[in-house]
Amino acid sequence: MGALMNEDRLEKIETKITLQEDLVEELNKVVHQQQKKLDRLEAICASLVRHVESLQEAVNEGAPANEKPPHY
Repeated sequence: MGALMNEDRLEKIETKITLQEDLVEELNKVVHQQQKKLDRLEAICASLVRHVESLQEAVNEGAPANEKPPHY
């Protein structure tokens, strides 16, 4: 009876390890997908920053510094 009990315990441990390995693999996939999304979002943000900076430069080039608005 002791050997049967040990075998049952060993089987339960093996089952838990297998389930944990599957869970870790699934979590790794999720983390990988999230990292890809994060990389894309960072690229989009960098592109938007460059675009806003170029628009700001264009606005600054078009208007003389310290010029009073027309309603003065």
